[in-house]
Amino acid sequence: MRLVELLVEARRKAGITQTDLAARLGLVQSVVSLIERGGRRIDLVELMEFADAVGLDIHGVIDELRQLPR
Repeated sequence: MRLVELLVEARRKAGITQTDLAARLGLVQSVVSLIERGGRRIDLVELMEFADAVGLDIHGVIDELRQLPR
């Protein structure tokens, strides 16, 4: 599973809309959509903020990504 897919899945499981997430992150919904479609890269700080906003443990995300084939 790609990073973007993990983030989208976590957001949906948390019952958070893109609009709600955007408000929490100080973004507009279209930017969240762009991130989730892979059209915009995010840096580590943004990743941590995104994960925190949807209740995702960043360490768990990193561990899961490490297990993916390269």
